[in-house]
Parts: sequence; C-alpha cells; structure tokens
Amino acid sequence: MPVYVWKGRTTGGEIQTGELTLDSQEEALSALRKKRIIITSVREKKSDIKFALPKFGSGVSTRDMAIFTRQFATMINAGLPLVQCLDILSKQTEKEHFRNVIGQVMREVEAGNTLAEALSKKENQRVFDELYVNMVEAGEAGGILDDILGRLATFIEKAEALKRKVQGAMVYPAVVMTVAIMATCFMLIFIIPTFARMFTGFGAELPLPTKIVMGLSSFLRSYWWAMLGSLGAGAVALQRYRRTDRGQIVVDRLLLKVPVLGDVIKKGAVARFTRTLGTLISSGVPILTGLEITARTSGNRVIQEAIMAARASIREGETISAPLKVSNVFPPMVVQMISVGEETGALDDMLTRIADFYDDEVDTAVDALTSLIEPIMIVFMGSVVGGMVVAMYLPMFKLINVVASGK
Repeated sequence: MPVYVWKGRTTGGEIQTGELTLDSQEEALSALRKKRIIITSVREKKSDIKFALPKFGSGVSTRDMAIFTRQFATMINAGLPLVQCLDILSKQTEKEHFRNVIGQVMREVEAGNTLAEALSKKENQRVFDELYVNMVEAGEAGGILDDILGRLATFIEKAEALKRKVQGAMVYPAVVMTVAIMATCFMLIFIIPTFARMFTGFGAELPLPTKIVMGLSSFLRSYWWAMLGSLGAGAVALQRYRRTDRGQIVVDRLLLKVPVLGDVIKKGAVARFTRTLGTLISSGVPILTGLEITARTSGNRVIQEAIMAARASIREGETISAPLKVSNVFPPMVVQMISVGEETGALDDMLTRIADFYDDEVDTAVDALTSLIEPIMIVFMGSVVGGMVVAMYLPMFKLINVVASGK
C-alpha cells in the first residue's frame, strides 16, 4: 500500500506535515479534509529510485483542454463550488499528467489562492498558457468565470480547427513532393542501372538525354551518402538560422510571399490574431495585455512585429489600425474594419466578425491550394518519369533504325 507525504495547515494557521498509508491519493485527500486540514501538497513517498525517459511537451492535447474547459464552465454555471468542480474534473480525466495538474490546481485553490494564481504556478504553465490565465483572472475579477470559460472553450475549439486547416495545407504539398522525389530516386538507383548495363556493349554513341540520366544514376549511387549528409547539414543550418531574430523574420516573410501557400498562412494568421484579441478584449483583459499575448501567439514573426507596433501605438494614445496598415501584412478590409470598431467602441465584436470571415477564407484558400497542387504534381511526375523512360528507350530506337537500314 502506498505511503503519501502531506503538508498543510490547520484552520488556525498552524503548519503541519505527516504521512498517510492509504490505497490512493484521493483517499488521502479525503482523510485530510475530514480533519479540516487545508492541504498545500500531497505526494506519494518513493521507496526506490526509478529511471524514466524524459517527457517533452505538456502531454495535454487541445481537445483535452477544450473538453476540460467546457465541462468546467458547465459545472460552475450550475452552482457547484470551485474546489468540487476541480475534484470531479481530476477524477474523470484519463491522462495521468493532466489529472495530476488539475489536482495540484485544486490544492492551490483549497489553500486560499485564486484560480488564476493556481493556474499560473510554474509547474502548471506548460498546460495553462498566459492567454488562459489572463482570461480566467478577468473572469474572476468580473464575477463571470462561467461565461469566460465558455468563451475559452469556443476559442480553443476554433483555434484548433484553424490550426488543422493551415497544417493540412502545408503538409499536403510536402507529402506529394516527397513521394515524387522518392519515386525518382528509386528509378535512378534500381531501374536505370539495368538499362545502363544493357547499353554498355551497344558500341554506338548514346543520345544526350540517355547520357544525362545515366550520369545522374551513377552519381546518386556513388554519392548518395554525400547528398543525404548535405541535406541533413542544410536542415540543421536552416533550423539554427530560423532560431535567430533575423532568421525568423526572413523565413517568415518568405513564407508569406510563397504563391497560394503564403495566402493560406496569412489568412490563418489574421484569423488567429483577430479571434484571440477579440476574445481577450470581450473577456475584460486590458487591450495592452491582450495585444502582447496575441503577438506571442501569432505564429509568424512578421505579424508579431506588426502587432507589437500596434501595441506601442496604443500606449502612445494612437489607434491600432494605423501601424497595421503600415505593416502591409493585414489586408485593407481588416484594417478598415478594425478602424471602424475602434471608432464605434465595438472593437471586440468587429474582431470576432473578421475572425469568422477569415475562417471561411482559409477553407477557400486551402481548397484552391489543393486544386492547384494536384495538376502541378501530376505534370511534374509525368515529366520526370516520362523523361527518364524516353531517355532510356532512345538508344533502342536508334538500334532498331540501324538494324533496319542494314537490312
């Protein structure tokens, strides 16, 4: 039976610690509550040292966060106490890491912290980001936590849907191009050498296309390791360059200029920016804080710089729309609608409308990209494969002509 080490304080403020031998952590928590102990921490006592592989990322998916937030909002709206809501949510969560995080948040709330303070603890920051914490803080301050959590759940669901659309648009051409390159390499390594051995005793001068294809095949078979090494080194160098400030700006600016794909990325970024900022402002988060959070979650350094310029403009008493217009990143319609929203005092509503519109625009752009890539890939594959086939058959045609003329 496991042993749990606990720490807490009495209702009089006296700090106490101890150990409990029970079947589960939930039983330990229940026993301490019956003793009217305000719990600050409960952990299982380890009797031996265990080695485990390191875990990367929070281990909590966007879908998990959306379900948790939606259920949390429903229970608070029904009038359940905050601690009881968290207790129920922790027990029904399947993922152990997420369950432990929710349990830790519950204990922090029991100890007298606000929900926002509990969520912002260092050990919880990998699950609950700054946007989540700021919106919860605004909801607690305004007494509308259930409404804010409902908005958060909707925001998370729409943000995830948008992310899948943009990623799908970027993955599709990469997969098709990879398959095309693999097919070409397969032919050069395994098919062409068979023809090359057959042409060795041909005697006559080979056509230029045949020489080129055979040369490529010979080079690839002899120096495949050098090509793989060069590709790997290039990928590492690009990744390191991408991590620098200048590299981020250069690469992100180039991505925005890629035909069709850049349009998808730009529209996705506009939808993300407007929905995030609109959700934050409508939840009562100060606009300067909202712009700072939105800039960090934009996903593109060029757009991040434009948003931070808008934040600086607001701080100096100017408008948001002016620096967005100067950046040449945001479409004129978006800038104009934001300007109207500022003038009418309905900026949050206007931002939400823009986000809804651009969600549909991303769908259209993804469909356009897909419909454009398919014929391009077909022509590319046909040209490469067909070109190699023709190059290999040209000597045969020449041989047939020589034999026919000899007769």
